[in-house]
Amino acid sequence: MQTPLSVQNEWKVVLSTDWNVLGPFPIHAREQQFISPSFPLNLSEPIDFNRTWPSAYADHGRVGWTKTKSNADGELRVSFPNIRWSDLRATEGWAALQHAAVLHSSITLDPPPGADTPPRLLADLVQGSYVAILPESPSSPPEWHAGNIYDMQRTLPRAIELPSPPSMTSPTTYHVFISGNYEIRLFGDPKRGPPTQSIKLAISAEKPSQSIKLEQSQDVICDFVDGYAFGDAIGVGLRSLGGWWTVTSAIMAVESKGFSVELLQPTKIAPSQMRIIPLRIIQTERFTKSTFAINLSLVSDTGANSTVAVKLPLNHLRPWSTDSLSAIKGSYFYSKAMPTLFSAFPPLLENGDKPCPPVLCLHGAGVDIQSQTFWIDSLPRQQHSWLVAPSGRTPWARGLDWHGLSAKDAWGSVDALVAIIGSNPAWHSRQLLPKTPVVVLGHSNGGQGTWYLGTRFPDRVLAVVPASAYIKSQAYVALTMSRSAHFIDPAARAILDSSLTPDDNDLFLSNLVDTPVLAVHGGNDENVPVWHSRELVGVLETWRLDANVTLREDPRQSHWYPSVLKNDQVQDFLNRELQSPSRARSKTFTLTVAIPADSGSLHGWKIEALTTPGRLGRLMVQTVSDSHLRIVTSNVERFSFPPESWDVQSIQVDASVMQFSNLRAQSVVNFERDGKKNWKGCKSLQATGRIQSFLSTSAPFRLVVLDPASTHHNSVALRIAHDLNAYHRLDAEIFLGADGFDKYEGNILIIGDVSSPAVAQALHDSQTPFGMENNRLTLRENTFEEPGLGLLFLYPHPVNSDGRMLFLLSTDESGLERAARLFPIRTGVTVPDWIITSSRADQTGAAGVLGAGVWGARWNWNIAMSWLY
Repeated sequence: MQTPLSVQNEWKVVLSTDWNVLGPFPIHAREQQFISPSFPLNLSEPIDFNRTWPSAYADHGRVGWTKTKSNADGELRVSFPNIRWSDLRATEGWAALQHAAVLHSSITLDPPPGADTPPRLLADLVQGSYVAILPESPSSPPEWHAGNIYDMQRTLPRAIELPSPPSMTSPTTYHVFISGNYEIRLFGDPKRGPPTQSIKLAISAEKPSQSIKLEQSQDVICDFVDGYAFGDAIGVGLRSLGGWWTVTSAIMAVESKGFSVELLQPTKIAPSQMRIIPLRIIQTERFTKSTFAINLSLVSDTGANSTVAVKLPLNHLRPWSTDSLSAIKGSYFYSKAMPTLFSAFPPLLENGDKPCPPVLCLHGAGVDIQSQTFWIDSLPRQQHSWLVAPSGRTPWARGLDWHGLSAKDAWGSVDALVAIIGSNPAWHSRQLLPKTPVVVLGHSNGGQGTWYLGTRFPDRVLAVVPASAYIKSQAYVALTMSRSAHFIDPAARAILDSSLTPDDNDLFLSNLVDTPVLAVHGGNDENVPVWHSRELVGVLETWRLDANVTLREDPRQSHWYPSVLKNDQVQDFLNRELQSPSRARSKTFTLTVAIPADSGSLHGWKIEALTTPGRLGRLMVQTVSDSHLRIVTSNVERFSFPPESWDVQSIQVDASVMQFSNLRAQSVVNFERDGKKNWKGCKSLQATGRIQSFLSTSAPFRLVVLDPASTHHNSVALRIAHDLNAYHRLDAEIFLGADGFDKYEGNILIIGDVSSPAVAQALHDSQTPFGMENNRLTLRENTFEEPGLGLLFLYPHPVNSDGRMLFLLSTDESGLERAARLFPIRTGVTVPDWIITSSRADQTGAAGVLGAGVWGARWNWNIAMSWLY
């Protein structure tokens, strides 16, 4: 049976309701980034629907094709009731429920009379990993488009160009393939019956046109309090239906005294791309209208001019008083140019003698602070402290689990709140101090994020209240059912797994020994077992037996319950730590760091660089006497501390003893290793990190397509731009050609072919071991010419010492697809500073990696953390 999905621009799109399903195959979370989305199929060959394939989950070890149906809305449920799931789970636990499947169906495009232009498709895949559209007889590798696996609100459908032109006079049929991956962290424990994926696919047709479309679901608008904007950032969603467009200016449609907006910067939009146009609010007087209108001026690459009229609704709140307080949506520019919302709740009372620190509140997975007040309504109100609830970039914040750029957004929201309140004298009675310390509180994924922020930025965190928190992803659902593990060299696996080290909260608990901790957990938590909090508390007490840590375990309570954070013990803890912080300084403490650029200081001490990046660095500080400190280092190349709170005359660092006559006169003291155990002063910092660090940018990304004529390279850029927005609300500009990209401040992605002259130009100074010889990419005398290779590697930014460049290169189209899937949109993708993958990864996952490693402290070869086949 076939059901018409839509008729748009007169093209009829029909998605078949009949689906073929192949699976299940054991797989661990995120392993689908390495393995082909069509595993075990090779889509360049005809499909044999009578064949079977090996699968350890099935009786007799073989699985074949089965059939299922979707409903008229494209919803289908995929399960495998013949698998003895209870037996598998009895020995392997939740890890046994992780599995992969490939789904196949078809769509038919029926042209209208007189059709002369092929449409593009808009595909909305919910809770599926990838979707691909193939012609009847494929002649090139499929382009895989990531689905909205988290089912996040306001995620736009994917614009997909047809793989081959349709007939203009008769119906044309295409194959549809979906990669379906069941992940416990996303879909939960079925408890009874087989794990079942609920997947929805909707496809419509869109006629490309030289025009611009408003995407109102993408708008970013802050609240107004007593007529004043609670923030200075506004965002307007625009998508190009065809052609390159640049927004050049923005003016109010009707002038208003003391209130206007301005375009933050010219914004270029690629064909089919959506960008959120950043507008700055300029306000000196109250503005009380319910809406305001803006005219955006645009110019196309052909010189055509256009004006887009925008009308934005405003939400007005009354002035604060003890009987009229409500949650407020604030806004700020993340990374200078990305309009971002956060939610805040003012203190019940005005400030006393001095401002009280705020409570930074991290939501759990799936909570949308833009459209819901559930999270902030669930929190205990404070007499003198603000509650600040950042978005974490998206409702799940699970793109990066409150790590990396999600953590940056958390701190950015706090700093934005400080600036907003300080900008209006009417709000000064509830003002906050610049760079204010915070108490961090969170539930579930936010509870895990609470442990993360507390251990990575201990000097800015006064206390933590993690509720229903898991330790780390590998402890939540074990990686024991990995397919890659059956084939990979253990040395290569160790290098890849080092990418997970910065996320492993238990490894950094030494940083929390002087921070008050109240861990809360339901004793019958069905989502995150209570042993996670018990274990974290136990590890912390191993570092310091008398640490100020308490575990509140509520018997018979589940994952979420109304009193999880609203109870007297939590409130008493917050009152004490907000009004009279009890944090002391141990005579001996240890700072643990994985990536220095992503970590703060402990009692002022900061590790700036590691001797061997990729391994943990530790710095033990021991107070020997009032005037003497002893420092013991492990894998530390450089460190620093501010001496104003350390009245000492001598410091012993490993084997070096240094005397100081006037230490407090210096703002910061820096040390650098000089030999194996000797030290000297220094000022330099280390900037390298895992490829995931590329997502932390100081400005919108620039995606550089070296070969503008390559439709495939352009497609990769558009897909990555879409994913950056969908998973992280990050902005990206697509840039064609190599000229001028090296003068851009934000992080830069280079997409190209390994033999491209433009790659040679970009690598002309060879600041890493990658280089070009005779138009061939080289790495330590290795060249890369084998078909199907994909390469990713970080590179120093040409003008921004804190920025990154990332090269995404390949030897052909299939290799580019493999490299693009390793772009680390989510946590758990094991990509260190550089990685080379091959066609063998399609079947063996990470075992198909030919090389991987972490750069040295100066972007040099790091022999201890590198592996080549």
